[in-house]
Amino acid sequence: MSKNKFFVVWEGKEPGIYRSWEECKRQIHGYQGAIYKGFPTEEEAKTAIASPAWDYIGKNAKTKQPTQDEISKVGKPNFESISVDAACSGNPGLMEYRGVYTRTGEEIFHQGPFKDGTNNIGEFLALVHGLAFLKQKNSPLPIYTDSKTALAWVKAKKTKTLLEKNEQNAILFDLIERAENWLKANNYSTQIIKWETPVWGEIPADFGRK
Repeated sequence: MSKNKFFVVWEGKEPGIYRSWEECKRQIHGYQGAIYKGFPTEEEAKTAIASPAWDYIGKNAKTKQPTQDEISKVGKPNFESISVDAACSGNPGLMEYRGVYTRTGEEIFHQGPFKDGTNNIGEFLALVHGLAFLKQKNSPLPIYTDSKTALAWVKAKKTKTLLEKNEQNAILFDLIERAENWLKANNYSTQIIKWETPVWGEIPADFGRK
């Protein structure tokens, strides 16, 4: 269960602080460029809404500051990029994924929620969706994911999920097949980069429910 009890909406239908994910979702659903994040306490949420969104988007305020040695090993992220992530309530459970511009957190695409999915499937679909988006736009931007599993599945052009197909998640298996077929049929020059969460904080596409 998420430890976040308060959700800050910097950009949405009505910016403000909301006391549940469902209330927050109503403010951001269908709003292009929505910027939001969850916090465990009201005090943190009040501080956040009075600050620039980027002070929190892509960062984890409760994570210790990285050392210079850690930063020197991985460097800094390239903010001229897109980032993808997924969220799943349960395993399996309701799953959704999205892609954002890394620098601003502006949402580029958002799919779901889908019933009876897994986070790994969402991470994989998000990464392939991002690759297809960048190729369609003929964009040179790199793409970030924080999922080693998604990276491995994309490299293999094949998922290795143990999830069993049923009536509720049949649409997900159709999306998986389409994603695998896209990888097999398309060449791409997009650089895929692992997001270094321990040093950089949460990936900007994070749903803020941890």
